[in-house]
Amino acid sequence: MDGWIPPTLETERLVLRAMSLNDAEDMFVYASDPNVARYVTWPAHQSVDDSTGFLRFIEQRYAAGDAYDWGLVLKATGRLVGTCGYVKWNKNHHVGEIGYALGSDYWGRGLVTEATRKVIDFGFTEMQLNRIEAWCKLENLGSERVMQKVGMQFEGVARQKMFVKGSYHDLKQYAILRQDWVK
Repeated sequence: MDGWIPPTLETERLVLRAMSLNDAEDMFVYASDPNVARYVTWPAHQSVDDSTGFLRFIEQRYAAGDAYDWGLVLKATGRLVGTCGYVKWNKNHHVGEIGYALGSDYWGRGLVTEATRKVIDFGFTEMQLNRIEAWCKLENLGSERVMQKVGMQFEGVARQKMFVKGSYHDLKQYAILRQDWVK
């Protein structure tokens, strides 16, 4: 596939759209927060340059047809407050792995649940996925709750599944199948 820009999607409170370098300052606000960074694979951004670098990477992935990530823009403010999308897509097996991040000022409001439902729907209807997976660290109860709210089923704990930031982490795995989504 030659390039892919995610289509703009809307939910009640969010616009999900392609990210660009213009989002660097908004991204830095949440990506520099140690509370956000403790649950993700990347370190907290130390400067707007870190956010710009990440956005350049995303733009390169869009150009290569290799990124399926949306920026989460709060309709009420027009500000980018997080991301949601497919961190992996195995086209041969019709499996996608979803991931998300959200500024801690917006935790507990159901925004990631709202965005994830929309991204899952897109995965089943437009990407022709049969299975969508998600992982979280054991202590990330907020992320686990999102997975439960969108209808994913707990499949188990993968011990020391991920080595990041100098240590191994056990991860909980959740998944939803197309047949479960369309019921």
